[in-house]
Amino acid sequence: MNITDRDFFILDKLKSYPLIKGVVVHPLKVNRDPRGFLVEALRVDWADIYDKETRPFRQMYYSQTDSGVARDEDRWHFHPGGQEDRFAVINGDIVVAVYDNRQDSSTYQTLNLFKMGEGQGDNGQYLLLVPPQTLHGFVVVSKNPALLVNYPTKIYDANEEKRVPFSEVKFKDGSNFNWDLIRREFK
Repeated sequence: MNITDRDFFILDKLKSYPLIKGVVVHPLKVNRDPRGFLVEALRVDWADIYDKETRPFRQMYYSQTDSGVARDEDRWHFHPGGQEDRFAVINGDIVVAVYDNRQDSSTYQTLNLFKMGEGQGDNGQYLLLVPPQTLHGFVVVSKNPALLVNYPTKIYDANEEKRVPFSEVKFKDGSNFNWDLIRREFK
């Protein structure tokens, strides 16, 4: 598998990028003034990303990850019971990989790569909704650590946190994913 810059999503590509079924990208408005900036990250009136019944807000957490580090290095993360993740990047830059391994999906075997964070300017400021059962993970591509915020639709449950090794998931061309494919693009 070869990855080039055209394979990565940024907000400029919102109308043309072939998103995986169920992925939602909600642009975040960056309000700037001489003091700095303010960004609203989640609102109950954003119907594409929040619904009291089907897409509730259950908790918020953030994680800081060092430069070059992936969460997880050799395996995909997924939620078998229906949890959706809503990611935003506050500081630093990451690439989120989402792979559709759902055999009944119209976008089965599609890989999406999302550049998120301050290095993309305002184009890197968006909320990314990761659909249930899709495989996902991220790697920090900035020289400094990255701070990721998540607003999942379920409270933490160990049964909802599963992993599958990259070696067990084949792309259409028979290859496997690995983070070095991404790291090469950001050297």
